Amino acid sequence: MREHHGEVAVPQKEPKSTSTQTSSKLWIWISLGLILIVAGTCFLARDYWIASISPASEVEIDIAAGSQNAAPPSEQVTLTAQAQKNLGLTSKPLKADTFWKTITVPGMVIDRPGFSDRGIVAPVTGIVSRIHRVAGENVKPGTALFTLKLLSESIHLTQSELFKATQDIKLAQSQRQRLVAAAGAVAEARVIEVENQITRLEVGAKAYRQELLNRGLPPAQIQGVTEGNFISEITIVVPERTTQSAPANGPTGTDFEIQELKVELGQQVQAGQTMCLLSNHQMLSIEGRAFRDESACLERTVKERWPVEVDFSEENIPDWPVIQQNFQVSYIANNIDPDSRTFRFLLPLDNQSRVVANGDKSQTLWRFRPGQRVRLMVRTDAINNVFILPTDAVARDGAEAYVFRQNGDVFDRKPVRVVFQDRRNIVIANDGSVPPGIFVVQLGASQLNRMIKSQDISMPKGFHIHADGSVHMGNH
Repeated sequence: MREHHGEVAVPQKEPKSTSTQTSSKLWIWISLGLILIVAGTCFLARDYWIASISPASEVEIDIAAGSQNAAPPSEQVTLTAQAQKNLGLTSKPLKADTFWKTITVPGMVIDRPGFSDRGIVAPVTGIVSRIHRVAGENVKPGTALFTLKLLSESIHLTQSELFKATQDIKLAQSQRQRLVAAAGAVAEARVIEVENQITRLEVGAKAYRQELLNRGLPPAQIQGVTEGNFISEITIVVPERTTQSAPANGPTGTDFEIQELKVELGQQVQAGQTMCLLSNHQMLSIEGRAFRDESACLERTVKERWPVEVDFSEENIPDWPVIQQNFQVSYIANNIDPDSRTFRFLLPLDNQSRVVANGDKSQTLWRFRPGQRVRLMVRTDAINNVFILPTDAVARDGAEAYVFRQNGDVFDRKPVRVVFQDRRNIVIANDGSVPPGIFVVQLGASQLNRMIKSQDISMPKGFHIHADGSVHMGNH
């Protein structure tokens, strides 16, 4: 230390070299890099060292590795006989046919005029003294319905005139015999006069007989009137069915059912008053209602003699036989109803019946009854060479449609092309995707399709499931 002009000189430290500082920083960065590499390696190899630590406690299922060798999605399902019964599966062979597009119009079952119903009227004025049958009973022609006590003065007068004319005829005939016996003593003109009188009396008697017949008196009772047995009561019976209205088929074709009684016991009725209604629903009609723009379809149906399909909306009716009638349009109205803006058309309907006995009485039950609502399918266009199946026979999956072929207990899924579908049927193209003759399930296709889809559950690539049920994604 030296002094210079009164100042003290302080000794200075020498700085470290630049090369030494650079080496220290480099070692720090290398250490940090090694730490990061080791940490990354441990993270990426975590599955290996975790499994090596506890190999017996956890078993890994690697779907990603197995998915590389996985089989393609299944197109069939196997069902036991019990499972098929639970689903109600039925199969039928495919058959190419013609499908008709139709329009649906409402309809109703009605009585056929002149064939179904018949009214029984009182032939004379009288009092109902007895009712032999009640509503709902079956009656045959000739069966007694009512007994009337006569109040008509005209019928009493007619009986009197018939009896008088009959007696006058007997007197005139006796007189003629005496004149003929006294031939030569009596002028011939006198004999002719008596014969003319007999002719006039016979004509009058015939007229009286006919009037009594028209009033409903049977010939046997009328013959009794000529002998002085006057009638105070008459019996009204079931009339005979005419040849036109009597159907040729059915065990009860000539029977009537008393549909409704119009009188009561002790009631006075006038000549021509309706006493009851008889019905026979063997021959009915179906009345359809169509709009004006649908008339062309009906006209073509009549011209081509196409049958009309009738949906009676009947379900679970195994007791009745199959309907085999071919429904044809028999009449198209030329006027339009101003309220509904529709016109009517008719189709004949032959009914089905069965008799239910209850002791000594019986009742006829009819399958179709007036007032029953129906749907009528009128044809418009035809689609040829296609397969027609119920709607439940085809399963939809997005844009795809499938049917199921049955081969024993195995059901194969077959893709098809849908040509047309309505409320009841679905039409499949006959394009070779399914050949004719194979047995195809008629219902339950949607359930079978869900079963097949449940068999094809798979995980995306890279996912795997552990034994504890947890799902992880890893790189392998």
